[in-house]
Amino acid sequence: MKDLVRMRTSIAEEMHQLLNEQIKIEATASAKYLAMASWCAEQGFSYSEAYFMEQAQEEREHMIKFFKYINDAGGRAISAEVTNIPHEFESLRDVFETALEQEIGVTHSIYKLVEAARKNRDYITEHFLQWFIQEQMEEEVNARRAVQLFEIIGDDTGLGLYQIDKAIRKVRETE
Repeated sequence: MKDLVRMRTSIAEEMHQLLNEQIKIEATASAKYLAMASWCAEQGFSYSEAYFMEQAQEEREHMIKFFKYINDAGGRAISAEVTNIPHEFESLRDVFETALEQEIGVTHSIYKLVEAARKNRDYITEHFLQWFIQEQMEEEVNARRAVQLFEIIGDDTGLGLYQIDKAIRKVRETE
């Protein structure tokens, strides 16, 4: 059966596995953003809640792109099980710093996929991944911009946190 599956797909076996791992990475990122949105809602940071809800939806869309790509290429996409999502954060700053760390991690994962595609001479997958490279650059810029607000505005008072939360709604508008 394994040989028959390989005949139906041009994706190298290593790439097939790595792409399925990326599905889990994207699903986990989406779940983490939902947890961040929930924490923000509980703390009264409505703009940050909306920001993270949008981020969660984007990560889910990324997951679906990988899922569809694998299936369209004749492979078998695997629906990922997501567990152990943190729901507690020390502060609003901690939430946004965690989000930035997550985006950097996803970027490195995409780079790993590109390297594997090149190694396997999987040119169509490498082409497919170019969109994600550009997307990750945008995601990192937004996450860094959000974290910079804590330095610019200051988060040592309730008014500072309110201003940061309000400013978050404009972070994505500057794309």
